[in-house]
Amino acid sequence: MSALQEYKCPCCGGAIAFDSTVQKMKCPYCDTEFEMETLAAYDAELQTDKPDEMNWEQPAGSEWQEGETEGLRSYICNSCGGEIVTDATTAATACPFCENPVVMMGQVSGMLKPDYVIPFKLDKQAAKAALNRHYSGKKLLPKVFKDQNHIDEVKGIYVPFWLFDADAKAHMRFRASRMRTWADSKYIYTEQTFYAVKRGGTIGFDKVPVDGSSKMPDVMMESIEPFDFSQAVDFQTAYLAGYFADKYDVTEQDSIARANERIKKSTNDTFASTVRGYATVIPEASNIQLQNGKAKYALFPV
Repeated sequence: MSALQEYKCPCCGGAIAFDSTVQKMKCPYCDTEFEMETLAAYDAELQTDKPDEMNWEQPAGSEWQEGETEGLRSYICNSCGGEIVTDATTAATACPFCENPVVMMGQVSGMLKPDYVIPFKLDKQAAKAALNRHYSGKKLLPKVFKDQNHIDEVKGIYVPFWLFDADAKAHMRFRASRMRTWADSKYIYTEQTFYAVKRGGTIGFDKVPVDGSSKMPDVMMESIEPFDFSQAVDFQTAYLAGYFADKYDVTEQDSIARANERIKKSTNDTFASTVRGYATVIPEASNIQLQNGKAKYALFPV
């Protein structure tokens, strides 16, 4: 069994969760609110918790075959004692028996701990209301998109992202041309002049996001950008309570290629936009060197 953490209300003992409306931890049973700062020391103390060591003889039943348990994790709910089985990347979820929010401490501690988190600003009801407004007036929208059962399945999930900082030093060459046309009594003349246009300079990139979850298609995650990083705070596990969350299963090293692709495209587009006054512009050569590259790990709300 792995370590599991729930935040209990000191007043009534109920499981508390992060309330995106008031930006505090709140008990849904007695409505008591708690400032995030008051949980910081408690959160640090939880990192030192160790699981019980209560060894039993091998229970009855057949053994798992090789490879069958790969990617599975098992937890015991502190509220009802029910067993929670998740995959290896789940960092926060809800108990399927008592529905109390739980955080898998082993998934967010140590080297897996995020640097930042952007807390949710909308709760489930606000998300459903926004979705209904989006549907409003769309008469040809398929019925499945309006099905209330599907709307009720809306869930908030923290998606892992790698954030890349770098300075891109670039040298580029473009093949450009200008056209001149004139005519006399017999002919129409066209003169085309070609130019080698060079551009060079440095562009700073700050927090280029690459999602670190193989469950989330890159194209889908990029379609909902940009995330407002000004709302980010230092990570605390308390923000995960009441929401689903994944830890990364695509490493920082494996995400570099995607970050480079995004940085290169942005650099090329930026330099190309400075080549003006020509009839045609064709990129011929590009050299980009990255400097001061570093990455941070964050959880973004989706």
